[in-house]
Amino acid sequence: MKDDSSVATLADRLRAEVRRMSPGERLPSSRALVERHRVSPVTVSRALGLLAAEGLVVTRPGSGAFAAPRAGSAAEPADFGWQAVTLGDRSVDPAGVSWLLTPPPDGVVALSGGYLHPTLQPVRALATAAARAARRPDAWEMPRLGGSPELRAWFARTVGGAVSPADVLITSGGQQSLTTVLRALLPPGAPVLVESPTYLGVLAVARASGLHPVPVPVDADGVRPDLLAEAFAMSGARVFYTQPAFHNPTGAVLAAERRERVLDAARAAGAFVVEDDFARHLGIDAPPPPLIAQDADGRVVHVASLTKATAPSLRVAAVAARGPVAERIRATQLVEEFFPARPLQETLLELVSSPGWPRHLRAVRTALRSRRDALLTALARDLPELRVSRPAGGLHLWARLPDGVDDTALAEAALRAGVLVNAGRPFFPAEAPAPHLRLSYGTAASEAELAEGVRRLASVLRT
Repeated sequence: MKDDSSVATLADRLRAEVRRMSPGERLPSSRALVERHRVSPVTVSRALGLLAAEGLVVTRPGSGAFAAPRAGSAAEPADFGWQAVTLGDRSVDPAGVSWLLTPPPDGVVALSGGYLHPTLQPVRALATAAARAARRPDAWEMPRLGGSPELRAWFARTVGGAVSPADVLITSGGQQSLTTVLRALLPPGAPVLVESPTYLGVLAVARASGLHPVPVPVDADGVRPDLLAEAFAMSGARVFYTQPAFHNPTGAVLAAERRERVLDAARAAGAFVVEDDFARHLGIDAPPPPLIAQDADGRVVHVASLTKATAPSLRVAAVAARGPVAERIRATQLVEEFFPARPLQETLLELVSSPGWPRHLRAVRTALRSRRDALLTALARDLPELRVSRPAGGLHLWARLPDGVDDTALAEAALRAGVLVNAGRPFFPAEAPAPHLRLSYGTAASEAELAEGVRRLASVLRT
């Protein structure tokens, strides 16, 4: 993240400089730019590449970079007003998702984010796995429809229960899996039950697909089965989306005595359960088996992703489903995206088959435990008035703010004070019952940075 910010900062400085130059005038050499701005040669190269892509500079190998010719006077702006009528009133709102994916500015402590800090990612192991995958003679050929047989077998073993490789479909990441599954299961205009609060990404997907999210409250033990049954009866919904292990944002794990009751409620309603198992490999304590492992009649559609435990760009996941619904999901994926990229499938297979994979998971588990405890200690010291969860895994904890605090305004003020946090309100599909913050402990650079982030947050909350 810091490298990307450095590139953007240097590009901004050079952009202003180039606009003051005459067309064809030569920019300082790369070496001079490195010395002047105290950045690496790679940063200079990438910044110049950005300006070249924008048409502001022209690079000539062996000669350097030059200010590009100026464009002629701009024509009258085009009138795109007609598109509003044609597009209609349906919109796609990426605000929540884009907030989660936007890197924090330089100097800001990140207590927000959905991926491991780069120091916790298996970067070297991924590079080795990608190199091996790329050397295969058939690496760039079309993969098997449904995914690599070996990778499907690996996911089936990981999921357990009665799931076989034939039940597994390899997909292009967890978010794409949710999009494909919901579109396969539900027509536009249909209700879909979701936990409240829930993952921002599924709310965005549901609304963009024309679905109506219906909230079902969550407490410290996961979704409440009594209210789930009531929501099925009142809404007529035929799909319930859930995160039983290390729920985002609360960190809750669905209690053992509730698991069968959730399946019973879905069975009584003739409904599917979409199980988002995104954080299984981020367990500080061992999670229970997936819901699909105790599902005998094909009611659970299971989404498994490794992106959270590896790196953001390893966009490979798996959907496990049995019965006619499996064919519906496969057909939907085929129509929408053909298939996920084979090199990524092969890279993931190399990674999870290597001796370094279990070592990586142990290292991540140890680091997350230390970081969670460090964040809880800092909160107890500096913000004792907050009621916070103690998650057994995942990347986040859920903090209940004092009554009367505006969590959205607090998050905005915190960013100005140098700490990035998530307001709780957007995680609720309807009205939020109380103000909350989602605080992430897996995205900061260190335990010391976590403590500094809490100190900054406390100073904002005090004022």
